[in-house]
Parts: sequence; C-alpha cells; structure tokens
Amino acid sequence: MHAHARIALATAAAAALTGGLLTFAASPATAADSVKVAKADFNGDGIGDIATSAAGAYVSGQKNAGQVVVLYGSATGVSSTKRATISQNTTGVPGTAETGDMFGADLAYADFNGDGYDDLAVGSPSEKVGTDTNGGGLAILWGSPSGLTGKAVDVPDPAPSSHDFWGKNLAAGDFDGDGRADLVVGSSAATLYLYKGGFTTAGAYGSRTTVKPPIQSGTNDYPYGPLNLTAGDVDGDGRTDLVVDGYETTTQYGWNTNYWLPGTSGGLSTASAKTLKPGIITAIGDVNGDGFGDIVSGADWDAKDPDGTVIPNASDGGRVNVTYGSASGPATTTGITQNTGNVPGSSEKGDAFGWELDLGDINGDGYQDLVVSSPQEDLGGISDTGSVTVLYGSASGVDTASGTQSFSQDSAGVPGGNEKSDLFGADLKLDDVTGDGKADLVVGSYENSGDGAVTYLPSNGTKLTSTGSRAFGVSTVGVSTSGTPQLGAVIAD
Repeated sequence: MHAHARIALATAAAAALTGGLLTFAASPATAADSVKVAKADFNGDGIGDIATSAAGAYVSGQKNAGQVVVLYGSATGVSSTKRATISQNTTGVPGTAETGDMFGADLAYADFNGDGYDDLAVGSPSEKVGTDTNGGGLAILWGSPSGLTGKAVDVPDPAPSSHDFWGKNLAAGDFDGDGRADLVVGSSAATLYLYKGGFTTAGAYGSRTTVKPPIQSGTNDYPYGPLNLTAGDVDGDGRTDLVVDGYETTTQYGWNTNYWLPGTSGGLSTASAKTLKPGIITAIGDVNGDGFGDIVSGADWDAKDPDGTVIPNASDGGRVNVTYGSASGPATTTGITQNTGNVPGSSEKGDAFGWELDLGDINGDGYQDLVVSSPQEDLGGISDTGSVTVLYGSASGVDTASGTQSFSQDSAGVPGGNEKSDLFGADLKLDDVTGDGKADLVVGSYENSGDGAVTYLPSNGTKLTSTGSRAFGVSTVGVSTSGTPQLGAVIAD
C-alpha cells in the first residue's frame, strides 16, 4: 500500500505507514487533474512540461539528498536534452543538499505568484531542522521564460514542534474560488495547512488556515497523517475540492479511509466531508463529460495480509474505484479489476493493479481517459516487471468493454525489455507534452535496481502508441547513478 506516502521516507517508517501491506520499499506519487485539464507549463510556451524527481539521488556525495528533473515539452514530446536538473545546491534554492533530505519526495505545480508561468512546490520531508532529524522542508521554485532556473523561496513549517515530515504531501488548486492558486501542505500530523493565493517571490501569501480531516496522526518514527492529497472540482461549483487519503482513527493502526472535502468561499470544509471508497492513489477528472469531476482511486492491495488478515474492500491483484461526481459531490461508485469486462490481463495475487493512475484526454473527445499501473505484474515468468493499462472515457463512464490497451517494456516499439523488478508504472502522468491538445503518457519505473527511468508514449490523436516513444535514465539527465536515486518514482501533479 503506497507508502504510497510516496517515496519511502525511511524503511521502518514506510513499513509502519502501510500496516504491513507495503511490498517494496519505495513508492510513487499522487495523480490529480481537475475537470478542466491543467498541464504544467513552467516556461510559458503553451506546451506541457513534466517535473519528476530522483529523491534518493546522491548530490555532492550526500546520499538521498535528492534532485528534481524538469522535462520541457516540444513538438516531438519530452526528451533528456531539453531539461533542467535542480538540487538544494543549485544557486537560489533554499537550504543545502544534505544526506537524507529527499528533496523532491513530493511535488505540486501551479502558477502560485500569478505571473503566467507555472511554479513547482517541492517537499523535502526528511530534511533535518535544528536537532529534529525529520523536521522536513518545503520550497517553491519559480517559473520563468527559461523555465525553472533555481529561483525559489522557502515555505517554513508554521508548527515545527507539533509534527515532523513537513512537505511530505502537497496539492495545489483554487479551493476558495478567488482565481488564485492555493497550496495544501501535509506532514506527519492529521492537520493540513492551506496557504491561500497571493504568493510572492519574497515568500508572502494571502493567508494560512488549518484543515483537520478525521485521519490518524503520526510521530517522528511513524509518519501517518495524510497518505496523499488530490485536488479537483467534483461538485462543479468552480472551486477546487480535496480528496484526503489516510487511515481512519477508530483502531490502533486503522484501515485506509478516504475523505472528500469540498471547496468553499472560505476554503476547504471538513464539516461537509464525505467518506469515500478506499484507495491510496487518487485522480480527479471528468470521465463521462457531464461537467463534474469523477474520483478514481487505486486500491492495489490483495484481499489478505501476508498473515492471513482479511483486508476490507480489497481484491486479489488490486482494483480501481470510480466515484462519479455530481452537484452534491461524490455519487455512485463502481469497481474495476483486471477481471472486469475486457480489461487486459487477469487479476492475480500481487499484481498491484491500481498502484498508480492518472487521467487525461488522450483522443480529444472531451472525456478523460484513465491509465492504471500494475508495477508488480509478472509477465512471461519475469517477476515484478510491470505493465500499464489504458481505459478510455465515454458518456457512460470508464469504458471497460472496448478500446482498452496495455503496455509493458516488451510491447512492440516500447524501449527496453521486461526485466525482474523493473516496476514499470511506478508513477504515471498524462499530459499534453507535444502541444497538439491530446494527452501523452509518461511512465516512471525502477529500472536498474532502483536507478529509475522515464518512458514517453505519445498520443497519435486517437490512442496511445509506441511510435515515437523513447526512454531515458539517470545518467542522461544529470543524476548520479550512486545508490538508488529512483528517477521517475514521483511525477508532479
């Protein structure tokens, strides 16, 4: 289950976070889209850009210091040549690259200062602050005509004595509907901090409020709090809502429980929160074209824990829950597994179907399409090599009967090949990185025992294709191959 608090903040902490369901140490990022598809555009050229991280990268000899890699879109998609690689040793970035900081463990983009260029919020949740080993840190990197250049501002923890892992969860949106980008920040505590719009390059912001969903808090050793935060407009009122993936509070460790918090003129409302089906990774987008954002959550765990404990709302191989939006918020829910309709493959124990997912309009028909990963899928006798499933949106919702696609590294034209523990699909991002108005796919994997890699699969206007695809790893984007940098394990949303 996704430490799925993203990349594992520490091995012991990650194991605690997942209640025993974690099956490999590091984990992917959250996916999020609003009803209106919003691509990241850091250089203002009108073409989508991709921000990913290598939070486990060595920087100047410092293990797990972390780096962020920005891949700029072009008419031919993303590549390893048109990019920027940024660390806390980059001029202008707050702090210094130190062992264990994990700069880039979470990412979120928006135009926070309203200058027409998207900016990037970067969490360093394991950064040492004073004597606090896991105090955490958060910086906003400013966009410009040259993209992200290192110009940045620190967003300090407002309550450092109350929690740890500041910046481990991030989500951006316009939660009060005033037309300015807001930022929600999580830590090991259940309390979230909502920074309302009006950020300046000097570090000012409009105001700050607290949001307290009914989830478990953690400690320095056990970073509970939110697992992931996802922004999108579910009720169609023009304000961004927030889905909080967390653990319920009625038992010692708790089962995964998710909550929808609607946006209001005053910000996010916990009084109007609604409980959702489980899932550790969530995306929000309009898959049936009715103007309301639909909530898609991935519950990738198997029906039983290794000790035989039955897991509520689970199924062998994992599943995806689709909760359709309405004027009153979340409405009906349907479940999808690899045994549903003509979904490729079959539901097998350990596949982790739903480990990652994202939404975007691949064919330009006005319906958001769904991409789901199964990074622990075994193919051709090769364990945990991974695969990605594509399901298209329609007027009746996610279409599981026709048009489905599946990709692995052994698919014709896809770079590389299936290898043990590649975990193809460790993270996913659908975004228009060619400027043609159609969403393309970027896939992260744990290639080469944790070095990581990014694979680009373009849309041909009708569907995703391997024609014109490419892949690149750490050495081609200026990241050290020492240790386990995990390039592509987190992709900004």
